[in-house]
Amino acid sequence: MHVYTMSWAGDPEPGLRIHIIPAKGWQNHTRNYSFAQNVKARLEKDKPDVVIGFNKMPYLDMYYAADVCFQSRVREEHGFLYRLLPRYRRMVNLEKSIFESGKKTEIMLISSRQEKEYSQYYQTEAARFHLLPPGIARDRIAPPDASDIRRALRKQYNIADDEILLLMVGSGFKTKGLDRAIRGLAFLPGMLRKSTRLFVIGEDKAASFKKLADKLNVGSQVSFLGGRSDVPQFLLAADLLVHPAYHENTGTVLLEAVISGLPVLTTDVCGYAHYIKEANAGVVLPSPFAQDVYNTTLQKMLLSPNRSEWQRNGRSFAERPEIYSLPEKSADLIETVGQKRVSG
Repeated sequence: MHVYTMSWAGDPEPGLRIHIIPAKGWQNHTRNYSFAQNVKARLEKDKPDVVIGFNKMPYLDMYYAADVCFQSRVREEHGFLYRLLPRYRRMVNLEKSIFESGKKTEIMLISSRQEKEYSQYYQTEAARFHLLPPGIARDRIAPPDASDIRRALRKQYNIADDEILLLMVGSGFKTKGLDRAIRGLAFLPGMLRKSTRLFVIGEDKAASFKKLADKLNVGSQVSFLGGRSDVPQFLLAADLLVHPAYHENTGTVLLEAVISGLPVLTTDVCGYAHYIKEANAGVVLPSPFAQDVYNTTLQKMLLSPNRSEWQRNGRSFAERPEIYSLPEKSADLIETVGQKRVSG
């Protein structure tokens, strides 16, 4: 199996032939365009049977849609003048190469909301969309010694039994809504605010958010822990996952929290937010987002007698086998499409 990529970190996986493809340019859109052009030349040389891509580009037999619809996001966040920029034109052209009506690329979706957005802008044929189930790692399920892990981690970080730990997980602090989470913490009244801490796990620039926390007099209660490999332990140690995202294709951490028994407060823009409702394991805020609604909901959840029920419901939801089956379903779909392309 051949892998074409701009870079590779770590040791190569057995059975993979890694090809580092040069991509020129100082900006993401120029590098993406350069990469697409250079991959085309390499594909013409290697002539693979099936081409599966994670970047939006031509020549793909299958595309794994991990990114949000660029057109949709631009029209939500920018005015008409932005659409005159070279960045916009190139990114849209790459998106069109997959989603425009008449193209042949089969599309693997990880969120049902994606189909609506892409179809709106590109009139993509419904038959080309294939919705995949989640692929949650089973190590997020609460183990038998979950209580011991919780106590040990809270002791390590000097979190008293009567203190509340809010957890936020994910890189891209702005998109994840960290500013909203900090404002919600600052809104909490009196002793509830003083006894609540917020841990932030993820890689991103934290300076502006630290400044906001200091401005709102909660700087000492917000801790930035960087990227970590022990996230499951923090899911067990926390009392509530806060994820007031602006945009989120899926929000895998929402399901990870649920099956570990951690209640969730999130927004309905997240592709996996519906699982929180199905599991009855927290609260999903409707759009458009209102900071005051988030603030009062956070306070109510921290004081609610339903917290133990949300925890039990989440751990029961962990017994549903389909939420772990993304790799198997993806492999089946790739094999089916591959056989059609080769035989056709």
